[in-house]
Amino acid sequence: MASASTTSARSLFSDSKIRLADRIQVNVNNITAVTRQITRGSKSQEILMHSARNFAAQEGLIENSENNLKKLQLLCTHLNVQQEALQRRTMQFDQVKEQVQAMQR
Repeated sequence: MASASTTSARSLFSDSKIRLADRIQVNVNNITAVTRQITRGSKSQEILMHSARNFAAQEGLIENSENNLKKLQLLCTHLNVQQEALQRRTMQFDQVKEQVQAMQR
């Protein structure tokens, strides 16, 4: 009698192990499916690639802006030189005007 109950207990234990393994496999498959769905739904890979492209494009824009600033600085220097030359000529013009007025008297 003991052998019959031992055999049935082993069979029940074996069946329980098989059902537990099946349930674990189903849960692993479900977790995998959920993870794939989250990745697809969030489109994180596309967002990362888009961000990386934008970041790489910024380097060229920054370099271009730096070159433009250098050109503007050079233009400001030239304009200052021209302004100083105009001021000197204006002062000279005033002196010539005074000399002409003195000669007319």
